[in-house]
Amino acid sequence: MLRNIYKNEKLGLFIDGSNLYAAARALGFDIDYKKLLDLFANSGHLIRAYYYTALIEDQDYSPIRPLVDWLDYNGYTMVTKPTKEFTDAQGRRKIKGDMDIELAIDVMEIAPHLDHIVIFSGDGDFRRLVDAVQRKGVRVSVVSTVRTQPSMVADELRRQADCFIELQDLAEDISRSHSERSYPRTANQAREDDYDEEYDEAIVERA
Repeated sequence: MLRNIYKNEKLGLFIDGSNLYAAARALGFDIDYKKLLDLFANSGHLIRAYYYTALIEDQDYSPIRPLVDWLDYNGYTMVTKPTKEFTDAQGRRKIKGDMDIELAIDVMEIAPHLDHIVIFSGDGDFRRLVDAVQRKGVRVSVVSTVRTQPSMVADELRRQADCFIELQDLAEDISRSHSERSYPRTANQAREDDYDEEYDEAIVERA
């Protein structure tokens, strides 16, 4: 149970996939998305859980696809779009996959039907979104971490939120060991280290 979420609150989760992944990895743990969903469902009246990620569409096989498919079948509303690839001035391959606009539109559309919105991101660009939703009478929590160097949450976003939830404080409830599997893997599906490399090798630029 989360102490800052009331049991009778209609709750919506909005997960910036790459941002949450980077924060958890910096803290040294892997997220079990079934446990994450259960934690918030047991804390309030969970209406919807959105997960946002960009996909490299021109690959024969994307290591992130098995996770995306599992989430889609197990309680998450998936919002995806193709990445845009380009080469910078130094000749480095860059992949741009910003999902801020999609997340902001969904938050504004569903806000009238919710009591509490939880945004899993430390991106300071969301400060104005949080302010707009609060003026509609909706409480907003932000999930990220200040326990990395540097901090992964913008100070202005943390100040604007009604509640800041430290991701590391949730680790005991939502992390999984490498022996655990909350979503299936088969021989022709990506190994976990393949999924890691998808984010490590592709430099995702924020717009």
